[in-house]
Amino acid sequence: MSSTAESQAATGWRDAVAVYFKPRVLVILFLGFAAGLPLALSGSTLVVWMRQSGVDLTTIGLFTLVGTPYTLKFLWAPVIDALDVPLLSKWLGRRRGWLVASQLLLIAAIVFLAFCNPAAAPWLVAFGALLVAFASATQDIVIDAFRVESLEPSEQAAGMASYVATYRIGMVVSGAGALYIVDAFERFGFDLQTAWTFGYLAMALFVLVGIVTAISATEPRNAGMAGHASDNPLKRVFVVAVAAFKDFLSRDLAVVILVFVVFYKLCDAFAGTMTAAFVIDLGFSRTDFADVVKVFGLAATLIGGFAGGFIARAYPMATCLWMGAILQMASNLVFSWQAWMGMNYSALIVTILAENFTGAIGTVFIVAYLSALCQSPLHTATQFALLTAVAAMGRIYLTAGSGYIAKETGWLWFFAISAVVALPSMVLLWWLQVRGHFEKLGPPKIIAADD
Repeated sequence: MSSTAESQAATGWRDAVAVYFKPRVLVILFLGFAAGLPLALSGSTLVVWMRQSGVDLTTIGLFTLVGTPYTLKFLWAPVIDALDVPLLSKWLGRRRGWLVASQLLLIAAIVFLAFCNPAAAPWLVAFGALLVAFASATQDIVIDAFRVESLEPSEQAAGMASYVATYRIGMVVSGAGALYIVDAFERFGFDLQTAWTFGYLAMALFVLVGIVTAISATEPRNAGMAGHASDNPLKRVFVVAVAAFKDFLSRDLAVVILVFVVFYKLCDAFAGTMTAAFVIDLGFSRTDFADVVKVFGLAATLIGGFAGGFIARAYPMATCLWMGAILQMASNLVFSWQAWMGMNYSALIVTILAENFTGAIGTVFIVAYLSALCQSPLHTATQFALLTAVAAMGRIYLTAGSGYIAKETGWLWFFAISAVVALPSMVLLWWLQVRGHFEKLGPPKIIAADD
């Protein structure tokens, strides 16, 4: 290799690394933690608290419905695009005002949930969990819009990689971290209910990470363009909602894009819904599975997220999406190999590494693609919320029959079939590519590392 080529390669790597340390990207890194933190508090951590409190499994099963705000958040996203938050938006700007407002609501919801008693009033707990999910979904709307509007095109992949990595760390803090805190309070002599109350109060304090980040950040340049103070507020919300949906649906291949978004992560989700049951059926204990996921799974997710950021910066969008689709498909076949190997701990480590690494890469690529679709500052939050909600609906509803298929075919063939589920997204990806869709998104604008 010539000295010139070596110099260019070194410069390219320095730029690729330097982008992660830009202030705008670092802000997204901390906001990723803020977004991931609440998820377990209305999900897996809450389930452990309820079960330890003696709540029956039927009631616990119904608690999956508290996640509904995550699939319906596009309904109130126009409000966030169209209106300011009294006082906070005047001080911080529209996006950061909404961000701090959603985080204050999140703290209030977590504190409310902390003082509930699952054994005495499970439905009051459900109301508290629904509040947490609503505040969390609202925060997600604002963070997504803030990220898209704050970062330059060449920074989007790095921002998403940082976001995915710290999102998972936030989930670990509110999952395993919360359980460790509760155990510590019990060891100090507190009763179970009090220990859980203090555990949730500690989680509420972690939300301050997001508040400090929001206040310290800079408002996106284009965030204040939507709406005018003289307009009727309801009219502004209606206008923004109609404009957002009309703008998206008027673009070429809009329906194909929506179907592609539904199917892109479907094979990953199809296998993921049955992973825990599969591992237990092989004979592994819950502790074995938890330890492997917590250590190796988290490490693979972090590495996969940052690897996805580097790849997305170096290659065109269509190429990245092809890589992600193929890797996700291949990881499902690794599960078939695990089914053939049986109860083999080393094989389980390899399987979980493959699943989390490829899943993180696929997430970076698809969200970078969604970000490229939502570049209008007039309704960024609404369009991004719509697209992520569409993706979530596919993951929730189209995987409902996975258990039936696994029961009928056995694990080895189930995961082989789940790999085939990736084919529709590949056909749609090919169709979008030959129709020139990705060229219309525009090439990424490379900016200097010291911007």
